[in-house]
Amino acid sequence: MLAVDIGRAYVRLALADLVGDIVARRDEPSRAESYDEVLSQLSGIVDQLTAEAGMTRGDITLSVFGTPGIHDKETGILRLAPNLPGWEQPGAVERLADVTESPYVVENDVDLAAVGEGAYGLGQGVSHFVYVSIGTGIGMGVVIDGKLYRGSQGAAGEISYLPVGEGDPLVNPGRGMFESVASADGVVATAGRLGMVAATAKEVFDAARTGDEIAGRVVAAEADHVAHALAGVTAVLDPELVVLGGGIGAQAGDLLIEPVAARLESLVALRPPRIESSTLGSDAVLLGAMAFGLTTARDLVFERAVATTPLG
Repeated sequence: MLAVDIGRAYVRLALADLVGDIVARRDEPSRAESYDEVLSQLSGIVDQLTAEAGMTRGDITLSVFGTPGIHDKETGILRLAPNLPGWEQPGAVERLADVTESPYVVENDVDLAAVGEGAYGLGQGVSHFVYVSIGTGIGMGVVIDGKLYRGSQGAAGEISYLPVGEGDPLVNPGRGMFESVASADGVVATAGRLGMVAATAKEVFDAARTGDEIAGRVVAAEADHVAHALAGVTAVLDPELVVLGGGIGAQAGDLLIEPVAARLESLVALRPPRIESSTLGSDAVLLGAMAFGLTTARDLVFERAVATTPLG
């Protein structure tokens, strides 16, 4: 089976056998600025992987694509994915058929990260948890009773639209209010307002680790935003565990977890959930795609074997 993580910064693809062992893998900077370019990039990588594994595209049993946003099956567009320009065109998602000659499914990337966390990470054995990705964008995967919860439109966990932060939630169309203040761009913007020149959120967090006063104030603001968002999540879902992932959630956990947990305790009525940083790092979506696809791929192989087995 083929697992694909289509992100704003990187694309990650892995070819795995039905046992779950990865036989070939590629990670490349994404050409996400152009819809046609990223499709061409994915096709080229699939050709490389299948050649390396000594097979053809037609030998792939199932492909699982993880993308930001929500796949609207009626129109074939990718909704709520402003970081992937061009994918809002009608029929855009269906063109993934050009990438693979196998049956394929498209799932929200953060949902897949939650599946990966449940299969290989901190969510193992935890019936109720959420995976909160904070990075270029913000999203959440929800696991209830050990199962992924998508909601009626597949939009469960779109917490980027929570009314958390300062200002008008309609000021930045296409991006939610919480995402506008707490994503990587939001961190850089906060630093700028406080008088710190930083090109990336990583620069801000690195400066905070050295004791920089302004960077420390940015981290405090970020922790407050995240805590308020998690207070709403906790009040509705009552998770046992919150796993922080994404470029900020996983890599700045040493700065965020303690203040977020302390602030959250003052915002919720009952005991707050445990908060931890993902141990899967940038592989969470890819591993989730593998975990999601392996069961279906095995079922497909079994069905084909039964269909071709003579009776009597």
